[in-house]
Amino acid sequence: MTIEEVAKLARLARIEISEEEKAEFVANFDSILAYVDIIKKATVEGIKPEIGELRNVMREDENPYEGGTFTDKILNQAPATQDKFVKVRKIL
Repeated sequence: MTIEEVAKLARLARIEISEEEKAEFVANFDSILAYVDIIKKATVEGIKPEIGELRNVMREDENPYEGGTFTDKILNQAPATQDKFVKVRKIL
């Protein structure tokens, strides 16, 4: 990475940086890009994940609550309600 490229990035980000900072960024970007190259070359062939098989676990609901059981408790704790609903501010 060059100082000119760092200056272009600074313009795109709309930030002002001094000449010393540009030189420092060049060194930092070079080390970051070198590390990314190392990661790109890494392979995962033959490596098995340590976790087991990923899958969804579904179960039947046991003793489900009847609809509306907690409605009044929830509505009593809401700052504003209207017609058995929690009233919120309009976002859009």
